[in-house]
Amino acid sequence: MNEVDLAFTPALELAQLIRRREVSPLELVEIYLERIEQLNPQLGSYFTVTAELAIADAKAKTELLTTTSELPPFFGVPISIKDLNAVADVTCTYGNPALLNNIPNYDDGVVTRIKQAGFTILGKTATSELGSFPYSEPTAFPPARNPWNLEYTPGGSSGGAAAAVAAGLCAIAQGSDGGGSIRGPAACCGLVGLKPSRGRVSKAPVGERLAGIAVNGPIARTVADAAAVLDTISGYVTGDPYWLPDPEPSFLAATQTKLGALRIAFDTNISPLGEADANCQQGVRQTVQLLEQLGHHVEQRSPDFSGLVEPFQIVWQAGVAASGLPVEALQPLNRWLFARTGSVAQYLQAVSQMQVVARQIVAFFDTVDVLVLPVYLHSPIRVGEWASLSPEETFQNIIEWIAPCPPANATGQPAIAIPVGFDSKGLPISVQLIGKPAAEATLINLAAQLEAANPWIHHRPAFAISG
Repeated sequence: MNEVDLAFTPALELAQLIRRREVSPLELVEIYLERIEQLNPQLGSYFTVTAELAIADAKAKTELLTTTSELPPFFGVPISIKDLNAVADVTCTYGNPALLNNIPNYDDGVVTRIKQAGFTILGKTATSELGSFPYSEPTAFPPARNPWNLEYTPGGSSGGAAAAVAAGLCAIAQGSDGGGSIRGPAACCGLVGLKPSRGRVSKAPVGERLAGIAVNGPIARTVADAAAVLDTISGYVTGDPYWLPDPEPSFLAATQTKLGALRIAFDTNISPLGEADANCQQGVRQTVQLLEQLGHHVEQRSPDFSGLVEPFQIVWQAGVAASGLPVEALQPLNRWLFARTGSVAQYLQAVSQMQVVARQIVAFFDTVDVLVLPVYLHSPIRVGEWASLSPEETFQNIIEWIAPCPPANATGQPAIAIPVGFDSKGLPISVQLIGKPAAEATLINLAAQLEAANPWIHHRPAFAISG
């Protein structure tokens, strides 16, 4: 297998190659670091590359291979961490240049689990400032670009994570999703993006923020990779405000489970924000046809999301003020959001309203197993496309673009984005599957069925394989 093929090999397969001593952790790290050096200046997928730490870790793991066969599941597999999460002794900027010297002395809980699973961390990936936006273009950093077409965004706020996986600059990536920030980038870059249920992955060592709308999860090449990483990062940590029991069997096993016919609803219209564009509609309808061929019961209907828009906005913009950064250190749109932050009473009222609407949305799933929606309402925007707009105009554009994503954040339900094809510009088309609360296993199984019927692993961006 040549170096390009290794770089695009799924994480589970790389772990098996390491166990069979067909490739060493050090060889893999060197391949990815060389690709990062070559491609990241154009791609902007990493803010920080921890080459020395990664090489030292890979050398230690390569030596350990000669003395033991008891290995964690992803021993020696390279991964990236989003730059909203703390890794001990590595810069954590949150996409803000004022924090270029912010070096935590601890690991976030999700990073601890990732290290325990045997991964080797390559660096910190690009994000929008504070994770606020669905594109990754913070001030004083190069913009993250889509490897399928460098003129377009890879999404946000986990844009760097998705760009890195899609371009073969890591085997798999950790991301986070507070309003579509895993699913959107996965959709823009033709990957699998899994937003777990609330309480599935600990937010340790901190408590919940923003009423529990944000969760950590994987961005991967395959459904099996995403499922296996979810297995490794899931679980209760003492003091968590939300928690779920461990799955039985594992999420990886769910990719092989035999399920009967599911009750599946779909829609391409997100009330009150409108209809998806032709490309996104095409992705949903292609998926619906495939689901019917697989024997599932499909009908067009969806919950009423109209009561969610205003309270979700209030909760979301409160996160900017809660960051603790001075307003003058923020980008213009975040300054505008900061200025719009209301009182504590207004925030709590919005949380309560959001939870009331969330109950109504979850009740829809009493008679439905899975809801199929577009991930975004239109195809990816160009890098800098909204840069000349006012904050009000940009924020409204964001709301109208990402509309299908926030409902699952408000309700805490699991959702997974999967690629289904390409548009006329060569950009990926994707759909998302939303499941019942805590029903990741059903989503993973259904996504694996769709992946088997419409494989996408063989697709690679020309940018990442040329030369």
